[in-house]
Amino acid sequence: MEKPYLVVIHGPNLNRLGVRKPETYGTQTLDDVISLVRSVADGYGLDVLDKQSNHEGDLIDFLQLHGPGAAGILINPGAFGHYSYAIRDCLEDIARPTVEVHISNVHQRESFRHQLVLGDVVMGQVVGLGTEGYRYAAEALCRRYRNDAAQLR
Repeated sequence: MEKPYLVVIHGPNLNRLGVRKPETYGTQTLDDVISLVRSVADGYGLDVLDKQSNHEGDLIDFLQLHGPGAAGILINPGAFGHYSYAIRDCLEDIARPTVEVHISNVHQRESFRHQLVLGDVVMGQVVGLGTEGYRYAAEALCRRYRNDAAQLR
């Protein structure tokens, strides 16, 4: 039997974490963030499949391939979170528990960042808590999976 897993999606420019605007996004790298999520998931017996891309279609292809079988989806869509109805529709179609993460508080930044188009298809959003937001999102998804699995027994 295959080990249950979380899908973790990182959108555009997140490959530059630790270098890009450390005053806004902090000094942790993408590898640090992935390690953090893996440590949480491992505590629940879950694996992690992660994908970073600056290209919307690559993320959608990955979600369509791995999302339907996932215990949950953690997504930091980056700027795609403000306008990608294609990613929104993909998440709606997959219909897995999903948490959206934004490292910075997008509601305290430029007005074009205030709208998040994934909100109605995710179970929750974590914004403005730095990379710790990934920990909270992973915990929420893992607990949801554990509770759902317990109800099936």
